[in-house]
Amino acid sequence: MAVIEVANLRKTYGQHVAVDDVSFTVERGEIFGILGPNGAGKTTTVECVEGLRSVDDGHISILGVDMRRNADEVRDRMGVQLQQSQLPEKMKVREAMALFASFYPDPVDGDKLLEELGLAEKRDTAYKKLSGGQQQRLAIALALVGNPEIAFLDELTTGLDPQARRDTWQLIEDVRARGVTVVLVTHFMEEAERLCDRLALVDSGRVVAVDSPAGLVSRVDGGGQRLRFRPSVPFDDGLLTALPEVTGVTHTASQVVVSGTGNLLQVVSAALAGRNVIAMDLRVEQTNLEDAFVALTGRKLGSEN
Repeated sequence: MAVIEVANLRKTYGQHVAVDDVSFTVERGEIFGILGPNGAGKTTTVECVEGLRSVDDGHISILGVDMRRNADEVRDRMGVQLQQSQLPEKMKVREAMALFASFYPDPVDGDKLLEELGLAEKRDTAYKKLSGGQQQRLAIALALVGNPEIAFLDELTTGLDPQARRDTWQLIEDVRARGVTVVLVTHFMEEAERLCDRLALVDSGRVVAVDSPAGLVSRVDGGGQRLRFRPSVPFDDGLLTALPEVTGVTHTASQVVVSGTGNLLQVVSAALAGRNVIAMDLRVEQTNLEDAFVALTGRKLGSEN
């Protein structure tokens, strides 16, 4: 059952169209990702859905409530972690939890939540003395203290080191295990592939596609493979492009990248061996979400318009 329905959402700032005819649904109990480059309109979209920004046109429904008419009816059933949020430097963790819990009619046990998120020993620690990962854990705790049915998490792992990021991913999976529907805004491909049941790819204010990560990948050459290697001696690309399994051959400074499907590794290896070419430092890579994004938008995630 859809707990969020967005149809034909539009938001402009003067002549700039930030969100252009965006539509998607979010099912109960899933982690739904909104993925796109910085400036694509992800945060504006989700803040319109949350009721934090007015919209110019379109329909938004959360838990069956029209957000443009009766948003107050569902605010206490949502938890929100903003892209940029800051607490007073001297505010202690327990004080922040108590403050946010006071906003809701039926908050969860704050001490138990802090324990589950690994912050029990930091209850009396000031916000400014928390590490980046601990501040992110606190952001999750504050988004969940109201016992929400839906949690919106916006760029939660930006600025974290790789280990803290992976720890936070586990926390998000734990949040879903609590029965909370999660809407995750991100520009990290690996994060989206790891966590999301379905994704809306957003580019230049528009939804390019909505599907599971695997479904999006399957749209690219049937979900093919890449071989990346250094040839021991130069060879003519025609040796490989003539193979039916090969869809493309490209060159970097020192490597050859061969794209294709089927038994790509076996047929390429055999063709190279037949010409006494050794594929050194050979790696096999599967088509991934970044490939799907490039194929569907025509540009890499980190590139500018």
